[in-house]
Amino acid sequence: MPMPRGQPAPGTEAMQEVPPVVDLVLGASACCLACVFTNPLEVVKTRLQLQGELQARGTYPRPYRGLVASVVAVAQADGLWGLQKGLAAGLLYQGLMNSVRFYCYSLACQAGLAQQPGGIVVAGALAGALGAFVGSPAYLVKTQLQAQTVAAMAVGHQHNHQTVLGALTTIWRQQGLAGLWRGVGGAVPRVMVGSAAQLATFASAKAWVQERQWLPEDSWLVALAGGMISSVAVVAVMTPFDVVSTRLYNQPVDRAGRGRLYGGLADCLVKIWRQEGPLGLFKGLSLTYLRLGPHTILSMLFWDKLRNLVGWAQRQDT
Repeated sequence: MPMPRGQPAPGTEAMQEVPPVVDLVLGASACCLACVFTNPLEVVKTRLQLQGELQARGTYPRPYRGLVASVVAVAQADGLWGLQKGLAAGLLYQGLMNSVRFYCYSLACQAGLAQQPGGIVVAGALAGALGAFVGSPAYLVKTQLQAQTVAAMAVGHQHNHQTVLGALTTIWRQQGLAGLWRGVGGAVPRVMVGSAAQLATFASAKAWVQERQWLPEDSWLVALAGGMISSVAVVAVMTPFDVVSTRLYNQPVDRAGRGRLYGGLADCLVKIWRQEGPLGLFKGLSLTYLRLGPHTILSMLFWDKLRNLVGWAQRQDT
């Protein structure tokens, strides 16, 4: 629902009461907490998106089929703890990316950008782009760690890293500083569109739910419902970029640090389309929703409640 000119966007009032540096901590904490619950789905999603990479359409083996079967396959191959592969790197990524994202978004709201027509979309996109760039090395390592498994169940290139620090060190030594940001060209558009869709549709969806008066206006269920609606839009626009990002981050590189499979975002999109069809760009869609849905709902809910708590404490002090 579009906001009247000059009126604050829903959900920005409490944000304006919280200093951006506090939002930095609250945003990172909320998203890291959500990551703990959604990381197993991220592991399965990563492998589904790598399955069939540059192989003839319909002829490649599929060790991962569907949500339940894929979860069982990961657990059988890597043990139950295998469902939390890459968790440390995931937490590092969520902390870095979202601290920057929420901090910049908070600054934009305090500057009045979010109160302008389309301001939430612009603020969300810019904040998401900066966050994606800062968190890119952690996302690179997370993707490569989550792809690693036993030979019989392997999909995509296997990097054989042992730890997050070891992976970062290996990439630095072999590819230099630029190697840590390999694949960022796919990550920035992914987070930009996702961040813009999330922040814009969450505000509109929350306002729409409140107007329907299905739930008490001050209930946390209003934010929950808004997050569920918002997550549909987020997944729809993010999934193709998410598939491309996964493959760009996981591909092997030559001695010059160039990808051996894809030349960049556009090249990856074209090759997936030609080899696997348009539906190849939506691989892992259901898992993407099952991960991003709860992650969006939990992170936004935690962040919103933490900000409200800090705002309440500040009002009590004054």
